[in-house]
Amino acid sequence: MSWQEQLNGEALAWLLEDNEPSVRYLALRDLLERPAEDAELQEARELAHRQGAIATVLNEMNPEGYWVKAGPGYGPKYHSTVWAMILLGQLGATIGSDPRIERACQYLCEHALTEFGQFSYNGAPGGTFDCLQGNLCAALVSLGFDDPRLDKAFEWMARTVTGEGIAPQGDKTTPLRYYAYKCGPNFACGANEKLPCGWGAVKVMLAFGKLPAHKRTTLIRDAIWQGAEFLLSTDPASAAYPTVGNIKPNASWWKFGFPVFYVTDILQNVEALVRCGYGADPRLANALKYIWEKQDANGRWALGYHYNGKTWITVGTKRQPNKWVTLRAMQVLARFS
Repeated sequence: MSWQEQLNGEALAWLLEDNEPSVRYLALRDLLERPAEDAELQEARELAHRQGAIATVLNEMNPEGYWVKAGPGYGPKYHSTVWAMILLGQLGATIGSDPRIERACQYLCEHALTEFGQFSYNGAPGGTFDCLQGNLCAALVSLGFDDPRLDKAFEWMARTVTGEGIAPQGDKTTPLRYYAYKCGPNFACGANEKLPCGWGAVKVMLAFGKLPAHKRTTLIRDAIWQGAEFLLSTDPASAAYPTVGNIKPNASWWKFGFPVFYVTDILQNVEALVRCGYGADPRLANALKYIWEKQDANGRWALGYHYNGKTWITVGTKRQPNKWVTLRAMQVLARFS
């Protein structure tokens, strides 16, 4: 039975309606798998960049390539450059469709990416952490940005997972060392009292999963294996990754929302693992069951959280069927099948 036959209703037709151009474009691309030369897909992609959410975000960009405030772009949340770029990547924006996106990618790399490969909230190597690194690497790949600086960012990210070629935090003789936030291998994070961070791991693995296969070096493949072993070391449906004081996991794991910034959820965890080649792993069974069971009688998924009023777009009402969340769920299920 195909994934579409397991839906409770005709939600795919709902996503293909004309009232949300970006959703329609991504549904044609990812769910119907239209080839790049398909005329309907090309028309939908062009419309998505002229109208709707992508256009809204791009129209707020400074001509130099940043949002709100010049510099590394981490603040203010969630309107500044970092968050705008993550959002554009999730909206389906592509460099080939608007020259402003290329300008923004270049600006981000010039101001937030260090010469050693760290994406940084303050422009210095020590201002890096897994969720920021993973989010921006994933966003730039999604946007179609191809640059040697991004290759170096992926190399740094892979080394921080495996520990290969990275000096301890206290070794001040090299910039290729761990820092206060990115403090050790296997997704250790200073904000999680040096414990491995499940949120950060998902972002890193999502970026690796989006990276074209020909760019996955031996180092990156080793990091993918190690990352998958960590994310599958517990049942992803339980999200029982290490927490300070061994408290229960953050409730956001079980809420599917849009956009997805530094928090994450079971859906994105499964997406990252499937993209990295672990879709057939039986340890995903409970998480996939959880995703399927969240659809309603019409085959739609509800909005668990949003950033309405905090970022450049509004995406709907909480606890109501939502096109963006339904698209996210269907993208994962289609790729899994």
